[in-house]
Amino acid sequence: MSATPGTTARRPLRPVLVALYGALVPLLAALLLAAPPAAARTDAAADVPYATLTEVTDFGSNPSNLQMYLYVPESVTPNPAVLVAVHYCTGSGPAMYNGTEYASLADRHGFVVVYPSVTRASKCFDVSSPQALRRGGGSDPVGIKSMVDWVLGTYDADPKRVFATGISSGAMMTNVLLGVYPDVFAAGAAFAGVPFGCFATTDGSEWNSACANGTVTRTPQQWGDLVRGAYPGYTGPRPRMQLWHGTEDDVLRYPNFGEEIDQWTNALGVSRTAASTDAPATGWTRTRYGGTGDQAPVEAISLQGVGHNLYAYGTMGARVLTFFGLDGSGPAPQPQPAGCKVTARTSAWSTGLTGSVTITNTGTTAINGWKLGFTLPAGQTITNGWGATYAPASGAVTATNAAYNGTIAPNGSVTIGYQANHRGDSAAPGAFTLDGTACASA
Repeated sequence: MSATPGTTARRPLRPVLVALYGALVPLLAALLLAAPPAAARTDAAADVPYATLTEVTDFGSNPSNLQMYLYVPESVTPNPAVLVAVHYCTGSGPAMYNGTEYASLADRHGFVVVYPSVTRASKCFDVSSPQALRRGGGSDPVGIKSMVDWVLGTYDADPKRVFATGISSGAMMTNVLLGVYPDVFAAGAAFAGVPFGCFATTDGSEWNSACANGTVTRTPQQWGDLVRGAYPGYTGPRPRMQLWHGTEDDVLRYPNFGEEIDQWTNALGVSRTAASTDAPATGWTRTRYGGTGDQAPVEAISLQGVGHNLYAYGTMGARVLTFFGLDGSGPAPQPQPAGCKVTARTSAWSTGLTGSVTITNTGTTAINGWKLGFTLPAGQTITNGWGATYAPASGAVTATNAAYNGTIAPNGSVTIGYQANHRGDSAAPGAFTLDGTACASA
């Protein structure tokens, strides 16, 4: 590992985040070679100066030759959270550092910021190739995960508090990261992006005009299936998502905003009907899904009359931190259930059976959106179900809550059921997980 000091100056992002393939933005390039302050403290284990943007090399698998820039505040906390801040097309890690307030927020709250930087000519992240859209596929997401792993190991950072945010191309990459690495990222915030998989191409092109123009539409289930297909077999909790979009976006048009909401409400198993709607600022409409608090499963902010260059320095970064739960104010992020109990019974006849499953929340906080995992005995195949969506029909099954029963209060219960065929073994499943947490059986 080696580290190269960068720059400490930060200032608001210029209003020039234009088309993804626009002219190269001359954003503070001269500062890239600036030396750190002479008094900068250095982390002895990592050889990384504190409070200074520093390039880190040899951080792990990096198939697409990304650069890694790191900001570690003087006030870094024990077991810090990690925020990955992903730049827009024509940008860079240092430009993202200078144009957003995440480093100054890190000074205040003690987390570590990673700024990935593209080296390909377009300066756009790969969000379109088949390699980028599957776990471990061999493109940009692999390099970014290596950066996260390096920080987790070097700073003993908290693996349960890893977050991603990005603008434009970086927003699209935020969607991709949460899709391919749901076990790595706890939440994301995407500014002017598109759904996971919307930009997919098979001809090597980085650009998908149909998606950019907002003409790619799918059902919520289809969008959710794209996310689930990025990591087949994963049954654990999904990251929460915060979405931002301007109604006059002429680069990644506004219909993409609604498609993103469809995708992430489905992936998280929460209702597409907003749980709350408010206006936190003039011209803003905020809707929350699956919950009404600051850490709802999905939060979407629409900016009336605003174009593609929607990110505003000094007003939006703090709201991202509140959604992530990194600002030290408001309620803590919604936890995974501390405990659960499942009671399962079957009633069988010659070749068929009905199953009844009762889920009890034995934790101290409400569950908002759930997925119940279990394995059917060999020879059983679900033919019908109620109270949840079941997939697949045999083997290792995931039951996802219905719109009306996604919330389970402490000590509350939900009962779901299914009908199945069997070939002799009509027993109920013997073990269950709720959002990846093993449940007691009764």
